[in-house]
Amino acid sequence: MIDEKKLSILCDAAKFDVSCSSSGSRRQNTLGGLGNACFGGICHSFTPDGRCISLLKILMSNDCCFDCAYCTSRRTNNVPRATATPDEICQLTIEFYKRNYIEGLFLSSAIYKSPEHTMDLLVHIVKKLRLQYNFNGYIHLKGIPGTDKTLIEQAGRFADRMSFNIELPSEQSLKLLAPQKNKNSIITPMKMLAEDKYFLKPNKRRKDFLPAGQTTQMILGASPESDAHILKLTEFMYRNYKLKRVYFSTYTPTNFDTSLLPYEQLPLIREHRLYQADWLLRFYGFTAEEITGNDGFLSTEYDPKCAWALKNPHLFPVEINTAPPELLLKIPGVGVKSVYRIIQARKSTKLDFNDLKRLRVVLKRAVHFITCKGKFLGGKNQLIIKNALIGKENFGDFYQPSFLDQNQVASLSALTGEL
Repeated sequence: MIDEKKLSILCDAAKFDVSCSSSGSRRQNTLGGLGNACFGGICHSFTPDGRCISLLKILMSNDCCFDCAYCTSRRTNNVPRATATPDEICQLTIEFYKRNYIEGLFLSSAIYKSPEHTMDLLVHIVKKLRLQYNFNGYIHLKGIPGTDKTLIEQAGRFADRMSFNIELPSEQSLKLLAPQKNKNSIITPMKMLAEDKYFLKPNKRRKDFLPAGQTTQMILGASPESDAHILKLTEFMYRNYKLKRVYFSTYTPTNFDTSLLPYEQLPLIREHRLYQADWLLRFYGFTAEEITGNDGFLSTEYDPKCAWALKNPHLFPVEINTAPPELLLKIPGVGVKSVYRIIQARKSTKLDFNDLKRLRVVLKRAVHFITCKGKFLGGKNQLIIKNALIGKENFGDFYQPSFLDQNQVASLSALTGEL
């Protein structure tokens, strides 16, 4: 069994990778097996430092042969090193699962000796868990860029989800801060995992290959790319690589020996806004070009949907009883579920503001952009509306004071939620 000191080193080093969320896997238990990864089987809780406490989140090794400037496990960093054997990882996972400490495994690794050697060991671990230990629980495996396609394909047969992390949003930044990595080594396996041949049978049903799909992660603040650049890249990857999620992680200062990286922890509000913008891309029909401001960065005062509405006053107010669904989705404070409820409710009645309250519309924001039966209760000008949206002014009966200031809001995770 793995010793406590090694476990502490490897789990602590894994906290910077945030690419894990609800599984979405349909892998069920089998006779004589252990665990179940079908939906509802994995429920996660995120801690402020990025740990997902319902998964065993661990590195196989933090002894890296690469020297990426932003990474705490880089070769030149003076930190305690540890490497776990495949047997140690497997035994730890099974014992923790039996004790109900975890519901799945998130397995990653620094580049130990070489990319090929590292990926071979990771594949050996997940294969052993499935075949020798009959483990049917959720496994998220971090892929190692620059490895053979055969290893990646094997990993996809045994893992529920994989992630090849972009890390830095441009090739220029990779060359500057991670010269041993390159764009093609990351993008090529992502393209491979998105190919239809791995997912479709002749009857168009999904094979047992990465049932929870693939994700990626980008580091914010370590390089100078704008929010517009990041969101356009995000949009491109959703469309072309069948990604389930793109995760964002604010750079935590770990390297004070270079002027290329910030020395202080950056505000988390940017990460928060990017997660909100990501939600708009995936569920609200927005494009990256619509969301970002003229300077290429998201507003820190307003969420992206409010910022977009303020930039397009000619589209508002919208009559809630006649507007089409795609326009309702553009209204701040009206989420996807709210749109469905509105469409259903107005088939039998004309809705007023009290009805919208009962339908869970956030009237604190929506009241400035809608009319009900021709009646408008919002702000009379842009200044009043802006002040109301950031909580500076009590406006009407539908204003709900916020108990969080901007600094507190910035510290919250925006992994899910409606805008």
